[in-house]
Amino acid sequence: MRRLQRRVAICCALLGSLSGAAPAALARPDTLQQRLDAVIDTAVAEQRIVGAVVLVARDGTVVYHRAAGLADREAARPMREDTIFNYSSVTKPIVTAAAMKLIEQRRIGLDDPVTRWLPDFKPRLADGSTPVITLRELLTHTAGLSYRFLEAPGSDYDRLNLSDGFDQPGLSSEEFLRRLGATQLRFPPGSAWKYSLSLDVLGLAMARATGTPLPQLVEQLVTRPLRMRDTAFRIVDRSRASAYYVDHESQPARMVEGTQVPLPPGVLRFAPDRLADPDSYPSGGAGMAGTAGDFLKFLEAVRTGGAPILKSSTVAEMMRVQVATLGAANPGSGFGFGWAVLVDPTATKSPQSPGTINWGGVYGHSWFVDPARKLTVVAFTNTTLAGTFGAFPNGVRDAVYAADK
Repeated sequence: MRRLQRRVAICCALLGSLSGAAPAALARPDTLQQRLDAVIDTAVAEQRIVGAVVLVARDGTVVYHRAAGLADREAARPMREDTIFNYSSVTKPIVTAAAMKLIEQRRIGLDDPVTRWLPDFKPRLADGSTPVITLRELLTHTAGLSYRFLEAPGSDYDRLNLSDGFDQPGLSSEEFLRRLGATQLRFPPGSAWKYSLSLDVLGLAMARATGTPLPQLVEQLVTRPLRMRDTAFRIVDRSRASAYYVDHESQPARMVEGTQVPLPPGVLRFAPDRLADPDSYPSGGAGMAGTAGDFLKFLEAVRTGGAPILKSSTVAEMMRVQVATLGAANPGSGFGFGWAVLVDPTATKSPQSPGTINWGGVYGHSWFVDPARKLTVVAFTNTTLAGTFGAFPNGVRDAVYAADK
């Protein structure tokens, strides 16, 4: 527990961020293969993570790929490069890309009020007023919404039993929206940034606007054109699905439905088999699953200008800073459409270039794209929170840049 407390103390609230001081200097082997192998082997040997898939592409060529450790420790099933992971917040960039395609097609507009599509979704401010929330504010997490795990016990999110999109199997879209609509907005829309359930709301609005369920919409607009055959709002092959683990004192503990992980001020609640229940609403913020290789395809499409899914002008806007600051916990970063955008690497002691985009997922994932260096890196693990924050993702990042000098 002491190890978990130390880890969550430095995680703060932002899932997926790779900001923070670099780890202690690693040994300096000669090649990218050696450097990354050392980071991965150490994390597995020290039982900080159970298994991982790490991919690195430089200028469109995969220069490193490795599956290490175990996909299922209890079954002694090795990790493989085609292992399917619950994406958690890795879902967000994919759903964002689908939304931007609909904007290109003029089927929705950035400044449309969400009530155009979800007329009953009207959360109020503290003074009782009902402000307009736009799709732009949902996309940028400036709508005034929150996550339950970011709120202290006893909050309205707690009392209303909000789902964070990776728990509560079988919860319907209608009930999710009813509960979230009854919460109090944390600030007037557009006035601040707070990581939130806004992509879940956006995904349901997209479905209503097009008359197409979100899973089919994302398949049509993103995953099918990119041939992301293993990525969906379900597990396409359960024989390849990873088991999941959480940080524990001696070694990661196996995750089961109802597993809770403290992440002050709140608690992360997990249901790793949520996607097996067809009645679970499709969470636009956390509801997809897929492989590391599929997600690399998506990121490479973004890095190279968006084809075949988006126009280059759209991708440029997505990678532009839309929100200037994410707060003291994430110095040097702003937010675009779908991801954080690194503005000042010195503020985070990062080797990455300005303009690098990154995010991650609470099931144990991290990723980044450095357009200036033509680097794309995907590091998926099956271990919460060690795979998302701290020494492992920072070690992967630093090994890549040390070898890229």
